[in-house]
Amino acid sequence: MARRTPKTRRPGPARAAGLRTPSWVGWLFVAPALAVYAVFVLRPIALTFQYSVYRWDGIGSSTWAGLSNYGKVFTDPDLFATILNAVKLIVFFSLIPVVLGLVIASTIRRIAASRLALAARTVLFLPQVIPLVAAGIAWSWLLSSTGLVNQLLSRIGLGGVTRAWLGDFSTALPAVGVIGAWVLLGLCTILLLSGMSKIDPALYEAARMDGAGPVREFVSITVPSLRQEIGVCVTVTVIAALASFDIVYVATQGGPGNTTMVPGLEIYYLAFSERQVGTASALAVVLMVLVIVVALPIQWLTKDRSS
Repeated sequence: MARRTPKTRRPGPARAAGLRTPSWVGWLFVAPALAVYAVFVLRPIALTFQYSVYRWDGIGSSTWAGLSNYGKVFTDPDLFATILNAVKLIVFFSLIPVVLGLVIASTIRRIAASRLALAARTVLFLPQVIPLVAAGIAWSWLLSSTGLVNQLLSRIGLGGVTRAWLGDFSTALPAVGVIGAWVLLGLCTILLLSGMSKIDPALYEAARMDGAGPVREFVSITVPSLRQEIGVCVTVTVIAALASFDIVYVATQGGPGNTTMVPGLEIYYLAFSERQVGTASALAVVLMVLVIVVALPIQWLTKDRSS
């Protein structure tokens, strides 16, 4: 007689419920990351808030200052000017890379099958690979009084406009902005190009059948379809402008005068050169709040509401 294969009994509802993993087990996996985040992010933020209400030189005893450090940030013309300079850099760090990135990404999408598209993507993304310190040094040479930019201007008969672009009071901040735009253009272009790859080609075909040209396709299809990608680009570039440090430090160190001084660099000078840790912490808190106030509305305006 053939042997019967014993049937495997499935656990009943009560037994299955007893095998469920407790909810607290999941927190055990997250605990190491939370601990690192608390030690290296939350704790420094809390200490910054604490230092901002004291007068302290970083070595000796501290004295209570209340909100006077915050008052100094908004009443001292030099400190408040650093915030204004960072806001001005948003035009160069954010507006120019996003607008140009849209145009360049749309152009690359049209020639995606050619070798030129691959070369363009590589060249545009190259600034993201180069260290910002090296980029700042290279641009300092290019924009110096005897640099390549002035040599080219002299060759084409525009020697009268040549100057030390990073050393002139009227052109130093725009010159720093150009460096930032060059660095961030490739990132915006690649992000927007990846977003364009998700757009249904049938939309463009339908638009062409209705007689739409390239400009109409760009305005009516491409830009609205890239709402989230544009939001990411604007958020990243605005934060880069407000929190800029390395490019400014390498290119101008805040000069000439204080024309290119930004909050990040001013915080560094106040804390480590002038030993005004309380004022530096207050400026850091103001900068953090400013970044949050600017970034949150951008995220809200550009989020996908279809879901």
